[in-house]
Amino acid sequence: MKILSYFDAGLSGLLKTLVVLTGLAIAGMLTIGIFFRSVLETPVFGLEEIVLFCVMWFYMAGAVLASRERSHLAADFVTVIFENPRILKVIGIIATLISLIMAAFFTDWSWSLVSWGLDRGQTTPVFHLPMWVSQASMLFAAVCFVLYLLRDFISDIRGMF
Repeated sequence: MKILSYFDAGLSGLLKTLVVLTGLAIAGMLTIGIFFRSVLETPVFGLEEIVLFCVMWFYMAGAVLASRERSHLAADFVTVIFENPRILKVIGIIATLISLIMAAFFTDWSWSLVSWGLDRGQTTPVFHLPMWVSQASMLFAAVCFVLYLLRDFISDIRGMF
């Protein structure tokens, strides 16, 4: 289990670095794009392609971090309806199980998307970058979602007993 903790900490550090760097890159590229279009009245061809790749990895890395920390958005109105802690734990287990099932479907779908992109050799129009690089962010996130939700599900079950 200690090796998993080291791996998790390393992944967390890598993802936080990725979020910061891609966030800065996106802001910089958008600023450059706006400057060139509005001030110099000339577009920067291909900039949108690079922004797309950064945005995909930025969003998916952030979603994995939220899943890791269980800090994703939740409309938790159940605590208003029920006060019994045992019922709330059961509902939490059910919610985690549903999320785990959905993440498994998302993993399958994203694998199909990446493999389809690899088979077809899709590339971007300007720089001919392989599209599977941005699509792989979804597969990476989906696998991480399954792993973290499995961890959460086991933790919820243990907390019940």
